[in-house]
This record gives sequence, structure tokens and C-alpha cells, in this order.
Amino acid sequence: MNKKASLKVYHGYGHTHNLVVYGHVFKLKAKTTQNFSDNFFVNMVHLFKLFVVKPYAFAKVRLNFHGQVVYQKAEYDGFFKFEWKAENEVAAGWHAVKIEALSDSGDQVIAEAEGEIFVPHITQYAFISDIDDTIMVSHSAKLTRRLRELFIKNPRTRRTFPAVQEHYQLLAHAHTEIGQPNPFFYVSSSEWNLYDYLLEMFRFNELPEGAFLLNQLKRWKNLFKIGKTGHEGKLLRVMRMINAFPHQLFVFFGDNSQQDPMIYQTIAEKYPNNIAAVYIRNIRPERQAETENLLKKIAQKKIKTCLFTDSSEAIEHSKQIGLII
Repeated sequence: MNKKASLKVYHGYGHTHNLVVYGHVFKLKAKTTQNFSDNFFVNMVHLFKLFVVKPYAFAKVRLNFHGQVVYQKAEYDGFFKFEWKAENEVAAGWHAVKIEALSDSGDQVIAEAEGEIFVPHITQYAFISDIDDTIMVSHSAKLTRRLRELFIKNPRTRRTFPAVQEHYQLLAHAHTEIGQPNPFFYVSSSEWNLYDYLLEMFRFNELPEGAFLLNQLKRWKNLFKIGKTGHEGKLLRVMRMINAFPHQLFVFFGDNSQQDPMIYQTIAEKYPNNIAAVYIRNIRPERQAETENLLKKIAQKKIKTCLFTDSSEAIEHSKQIGLII
């Protein structure tokens, strides 16, 4: 097997008739073992390495899922996406999937990796949440402060908002059976380079396991432009989720530091029957009036809304509207 090629597979999602999994193929990817240090220089070097990558453009990839084989080709940046219909009924829960990168001739496996796909129970709620300044303190509206958080802290010292873990865990286990938590999808303007960083932060803080929907991979020379990709990408990713689960009721979480209220209001106009509630964390009080106006428009679609500062307020609201029993 070619040691110069490697695969990264991200958590996938779907149901029997529409399964999705994605990842990257690399010709070069720096080793990025995290030391969880408080040292600025150690964290800076680790963060830099996350962006030392060389994508394998247009690589051939093969998927094996319960004996079903599907072929695909990566894009110019090494990103690949499999979307297929299962040959047999797929039960709710997590399912393993194997991905292989093939040589240009297609007759040799040059890298392989395993991933997981989550299939929710059809009657469950689905939760879509922003990450920066919704779950963890990021100062995403100010690039210098955002970079300071990334450089100075590691995934285990990043600060989450009080009670956000409690709220999300309550939502994950409400109205469902033991072992079949409600699905969470985490949408962010952060790049795929930060996937392992975010996954460690989420697991350390005991947030619900879920699928991440991040932004296009960046190279090291663009390190100081992270998180600056247009928010229209987030809008498209959320709409794809709703199209993938047309019978699911969605609950959105975001904040008003940037464009979440406007994005969710746009989606509410298009999919009013697919959305149960919208929660916005009030990060920027100077935008409160504007945010309240957008939430009023959402509420006109018979969608529950909540503008909150502390997650304890959001928990109480979720109890009042029956999201939490």
C-alpha cells in the first residue's frame, strides 16, 4: 500500500434510500498528534500542521457498505462524497463503512480507512447546530480574537457555554429509545482541516455524537483566512440536510454574531413544515432588535423561536414546547 497516500473519512448520515458519506484523499498530510498543551508555541505548531496537506486531486475511490460496492472520483481538492441507495433495509443506529483509494489505473488499493454512518429513527427530531459562538466561545466575528482562541487553547481547554452540554444531551435522548439518540448535525464555517480538533473538543465536553458539515479544505498559506468562507455555503449545507430527511422535524441552533438568523429565516420560508423550532444565542446585544425581527418572521410560519443568552433559558423553553419531556 502506498504510504504517500492517505484517507480521511468523516461521519456520514442518511436512511435506506439516501445514504451519504464523505472524506478527503491526501498525497501528503502532516502528522498531527495533539499534546493538549497550554503552551502557545506547541498549540501553534499543531494548528499549523492541520493545514499542511496536499490533496490527491481526482483520486479514484471505492466504498464497501454491507457488501455493496460503489465507485466515485474525488474533486480537485481531494474531497469525495458518496451518495447512494442501500440494496437492503438499513436499521437505525451507527453503521461501519469502508473506503479505499485506488491507483490511477484502478487496479491497486493505495490507502484505506473506515468511517461510520448514522441512520436516525424516522420519528425522531433532528438537530442542526452552529458551533462557533453557539456551542463554544470563538469570537468568530473578529478574526484576531478567533485566531487567538485557536492558537492559545487546545481542544480540551476551549470554553463551551454553560449548560450547553446539558441542553444538547437532554434533546438527544428525548422522545426516543435507549441506544437510539436523536441525530445532531454540526454546521460550521470552519474548514475540514479542523475536523479532528472539533471532534476531540466535542467528545471531551461530552456533547452528542454527530455528523460535521464543514467548509472547504485550506492549505497552510491560507491559515490566517480560516472561517472566512461565505455563509451561503452554510445555507446550502443545511438545505441538503432537510432534503436528505424530508420526513424529519428539525430544530436549529445558532447565534447572532454573524448570519445565522438570516440563514434560518431563509430556510424557514422554503421549508416551514420541516422545522419545529429555532434557537438563537444572543451574542451581540446591539443586534438584538434585528434578530428579534427575523425571529418574528420565522414565528409567522408557526415555528417556535427562542432568543436566549444563557442555555438554561433555552432548556426551559424546550421543556415548555415539549422538546424535552
